Amino acid sequence: MGIEGVGARVARKEDKRFITGAGRYVDDMVVPGMKHAAFVRSPHAHAQIKKIDVKKAQAMPGVIGVLTGRELKADGIGNLICGWMIHSKDGTPMKMGAWSPLAFDKVRYVGDAVVIVVAETKGQARDAAEAVEVTYKELKAVVDAPKALERSAPQIHPEADGNLIFDWELGDSTATNAAIKAAAHVTRMKIVNNRLVPNAMEPRAALGYYDKAEDHYTCWTTSQNPHVARLVMSAFYNVAPENKLRVIAPDVGGGFGSKIFIYPEEIICLWASKKTGVPVKWVADRTESFLTDAHGRDHVSTVEMAFDKDNRITGLKVDTIANFGAYMSLFSSSVPTYLYATLLSGQYDIPAIHANVRAVYTNTAPVDAYRGAGRPEATYLLERTMETAARELGVSPAELRRKNFITSFPHQTPVIMNYDAGDYGASLDAAMKASDYAGFAKRKADAAKKGKLRGIGMSCYIEACGIAPSAAVGSLGAGVGLWESAEVRVNAVGTIEVLTGSHSHGQGHETTFAQLVNERFGVPIDSVSIVHGDTDKVQMGMGTYGSRSGAVGMSAIVKALDKVEAKAKKIAAHLLEADEGDIVIENGALKVAGTDKNVPWFQMALAAYTAHNLPGGMEPGLKETAFYDPSNFTFPAGCYICEVEIDPETGVTKIVQFVAADDFGNIINPMIVEGQVHGGIAQGVGQALLEGTRYDASGQLLTASYMDYTMPRADDLPSFKISTSNTPCPGNPLGIKGCGEAGAIGSPPAVINAITDAIGITDIAMPASPSTVWAAIQATTKH
Repeated sequence: MGIEGVGARVARKEDKRFITGAGRYVDDMVVPGMKHAAFVRSPHAHAQIKKIDVKKAQAMPGVIGVLTGRELKADGIGNLICGWMIHSKDGTPMKMGAWSPLAFDKVRYVGDAVVIVVAETKGQARDAAEAVEVTYKELKAVVDAPKALERSAPQIHPEADGNLIFDWELGDSTATNAAIKAAAHVTRMKIVNNRLVPNAMEPRAALGYYDKAEDHYTCWTTSQNPHVARLVMSAFYNVAPENKLRVIAPDVGGGFGSKIFIYPEEIICLWASKKTGVPVKWVADRTESFLTDAHGRDHVSTVEMAFDKDNRITGLKVDTIANFGAYMSLFSSSVPTYLYATLLSGQYDIPAIHANVRAVYTNTAPVDAYRGAGRPEATYLLERTMETAARELGVSPAELRRKNFITSFPHQTPVIMNYDAGDYGASLDAAMKASDYAGFAKRKADAAKKGKLRGIGMSCYIEACGIAPSAAVGSLGAGVGLWESAEVRVNAVGTIEVLTGSHSHGQGHETTFAQLVNERFGVPIDSVSIVHGDTDKVQMGMGTYGSRSGAVGMSAIVKALDKVEAKAKKIAAHLLEADEGDIVIENGALKVAGTDKNVPWFQMALAAYTAHNLPGGMEPGLKETAFYDPSNFTFPAGCYICEVEIDPETGVTKIVQFVAADDFGNIINPMIVEGQVHGGIAQGVGQALLEGTRYDASGQLLTASYMDYTMPRADDLPSFKISTSNTPCPGNPLGIKGCGEAGAIGSPPAVINAITDAIGITDIAMPASPSTVWAAIQATTKH
């Protein structure tokens, strides 16, 4: 292992430009002749558009164009799509309502785009947007998913009768019902997973440029997967032919899943550029982000967990209503189905599981993947129920979990997933030791002397990530394969460029991917460039989400490195007049094993390009491409323990200790992994204690700014105690499992389990704000 190679705590290469303000984001991009866009958005959650009058706006200073949805439709621009087909249990396909990039007949949520205004300056565009006169006939709205299923609810899309998108099931209903009927004990709960706004540091943005001379389009966008953006904009939205469309995702300031998708704005800016003859830039303000970024979570579930007389789980029955908002977003259908129900076995050996999921339209912002995407919802449901069951059964929450752990691998669950490797007891032991779980009773007693309530909560999570393989997800309804690509170019002086289909928006790829090359060839990481995010530079790839960059993206790089190494050794063997099988690569040189004969890496590379002395029949040059399609998902797992202290007078909850013990398989850079876990836990704590999206009954977003939507701050979080164990993943060449989403998956139930333990109640709603906790304490005291 080199000092910069696999396993080394190398400082992130990319951070220098970020912390010195030299990062280049979409808002930094300037194109000659560029103008600015503002959108007219619906103030109503549900209304018919009766008339749009743009004359006043067109006459305002600086205005270049005012465009509506009818013009967009006349030009053949397509509706937005959902890319994962789900069928209801009766075999009928999901009911996908039409989503025009610009609404022209009906608006379905506050923020729905209706008109784009293009002007010389951002201020002029906004002023003109305010002058557009739209006449609406307001309709009744519904924001709550269970209420949207009621007969009295307004019909949001004609395609989806009763607002039901699909009624889907997974598992064995008969066996599960039988297990519940025969159980010695059944724990029953209603579980609500609150809606969240992603809140990336960088708001969404798009710059569309139509070059008339070249008949070519370029879109700079805040995207986690630019190639898929190009694919859908050409194949489905008819913006431009794929060979005439370039999509560039430069530095992106956070995504968390909300930037996977194509939104109306990218499509409209490209179209508007051709219509107006000028490059068109739009950058969201923070309120637009709150209103129109894809929200996350929003499930209402009932659960029944059955136990036999020995406290072993015999069955799990789950019924979930998932709020999809006003339209189906790109991955929305997969989140509460194949990314959620397939993880309901958790770390436990459960012989019978049945899940029923109803997806519902409401007059709210569309809901799609948000850090963890289905896995946090499954873990929250399962781990809240396990903790509650332990209390009802009068046994230790740790030992109830341990008794039900899967201990033999591979393990086939009743809900599709086949877990390949793990050691759940090791993570539980590590977390209990780090948290001094055995000493909690004393800490609780000491807190009581100070008038404080102290509680401890546990969460044992598992996730399926490295989303793949393509054949498997294709059979489940995915519209594209989920492989990844890489190209490794060795230049004539020995420096290396790695072109990856993965996309970095905070994960540190420029460092970890370079460490992989350093480990293999001994080339300093500063001599390795990682190129991504530009469809004209990089071969097609599937982007970054679902903790797939390591397990899938780096595996593609490994395959390409294998090919480069094979050719490099052939060249070195020829130069050194040695047998190819005797060549080894050490410290930046190719050597004949057991001798001092060697050729430096750069000299071998130069030989490849001068081509004066190559083996007979060998092509000059040294670059290789690879595509990697994994054989299975990867299954990170771990145990989180949260300890809280609550002031009963105010309801203020303080996290006094948070311990995370994760199994991520082999780790490339421990420091970056720790950063990923820290960030995930911060988001999970935010959901548990602070963050919650609220609409009023008419569909107005009440939490549309940081005045009303509470983000976690430094003083809301403790210093985390983090450790990792390692059962390598057998399904990829690096043994990597993925770490990007674990913190957000495992932390919310640990926090809520701690709070309910402290108060002595069964359940409390997220976010468990001071007022919510105080009210729960008062209700408990009165009883």
